[in-house]
Amino acid sequence: MKSAMKPDMSVNLAGMQLRNPVITASGTFGYGEEFAEYVDMESIGAFITKGLSLNARAGNPTPRIVETPGGMLNAIGLQNVGIDAFIAKKVPYFRTVNTPAIANFFGNTVDEYAEMARRLNEIPEVSALEINISCPNVKQGGIVFGTDPDCAASVVSACRAVTGKPLIVKLSPNVTDVVAMARACENAGADALSLINTLIGMAIDLNKRRPILANITGGFSGPAIKPVALRMVWQVAKAVKVPVIGIGGIMNAVDALEFMLAGASAVQIGTASFINPGAAQKIAEDMEAWLVANGIDDIKSMIGALES
Repeated sequence: MKSAMKPDMSVNLAGMQLRNPVITASGTFGYGEEFAEYVDMESIGAFITKGLSLNARAGNPTPRIVETPGGMLNAIGLQNVGIDAFIAKKVPYFRTVNTPAIANFFGNTVDEYAEMARRLNEIPEVSALEINISCPNVKQGGIVFGTDPDCAASVVSACRAVTGKPLIVKLSPNVTDVVAMARACENAGADALSLINTLIGMAIDLNKRRPILANITGGFSGPAIKPVALRMVWQVAKAVKVPVIGIGGIMNAVDALEFMLAGASAVQIGTASFINPGAAQKIAEDMEAWLVANGIDDIKSMIGALES
């Protein structure tokens, strides 16, 4: 029997009560305010800032974005305003919306990660922190934090020691064993895991015989990575006790609900926002409509309900 009642769309994510499970992904939604004219900010569950660092970064030279069949490559280079300008110029907007703001951040050393976590912990308007571990450790010969379980654990542990806010770790897919990475982060104190970050790819201009991106390689995102992301979310959700946030090629409500069936407690919308700036709101609304049409009264009943 189909229900005519409004379904319960709320989810609890690492202690945060979200009105629905739709979150905008870091690097695809600015600092929130940039998308305010396209999205009712109180129609989504939360939004995540561009990745932040201690000092401002100009990012990589152009060209740094290229469309590909089934997605896009970006090599922005983590351009951001830095923590001081973030506090002075971006945080005031957070007070104007009744939607949790999650700060994504990164560093080049464990100490930088910890210092960022400490600074962000002091900002009441920031509801949670998301650690981007897809960065090279300059003190360890350039090894990427997110590809070595011990390295990742050291970052999470250092951040955990200086913040009581919910700590989300964003996992890289560019690893041999994503479950090992997930467990290492969970054991080090992560409250939730978001996955996947972008895959490494490249594009070539045949006529010029040159890479299209100035950086040569970039992060591949969009519909083509969805099967990889779904598989990794499913694997990790079965292996850890903390909530998992699904990311990767989510373009519509069906995609989002599939991630929840695979075990995700929430989803992040990324590349879809470049195609339609209002994508996150539409996906949230369409998820609710799907639940109504199928007589499901609580979105939480979808989490991990995959039958096999």
